[in-house]
Amino acid sequence: MTEQFVVGIVRGTHGLTGEFKVESTSGEYAHFADMEEVTLTDGTVSKLFSVEYTQEATGTLYMKLVGISTPEAAAGYNRWQIVVPRKYAHQLQEGEWYIEDLKGCSVWYENEVVGKVTDVMEGGAGYLVEILLSEGCTILADDVKFTKRGQIRSVYVPLDKRFLQDIDVEAKKMRLMHLWILE
Repeated sequence: MTEQFVVGIVRGTHGLTGEFKVESTSGEYAHFADMEEVTLTDGTVSKLFSVEYTQEATGTLYMKLVGISTPEAAAGYNRWQIVVPRKYAHQLQEGEWYIEDLKGCSVWYENEVVGKVTDVMEGGAGYLVEILLSEGCTILADDVKFTKRGQIRSVYVPLDKRFLQDIDVEAKKMRLMHLWILE
């Protein structure tokens, strides 16, 4: 199975022919011109479409998909994600990662795994990495690792060099800079 990446989000309709306004998740739009097919998903339902055309505008992109020909039909996909194979995703620069590549990375502090990345989401000032704390970690106290109900706790750490460094998505690991941020 081909790796799939969310490259955009449908942000409304444009015109009378069923075009979408698209927000790029990378902030870049040029790579959309090469797309022949895209999958739209709301997280539950996924639908494959051929791309009729894309047109870049200031700060947005207009996309027309085969089979969607009215504003009403396009409106039904508002807030859906646009998913494509890795080869159509924006080419990464140094210090950039795909969110999907960060998921599953082990989080290390000194010589011990303190948790595993389960998700990355937008926060007010940037991205937050969700870390499921490691049950067997000896440098974390139990009241830090577990909720009051005894479940393993998740914490959110800003995706920022002050807190996370040495991110290696191929080795699936990253280094936590300060243990106190997990408390």
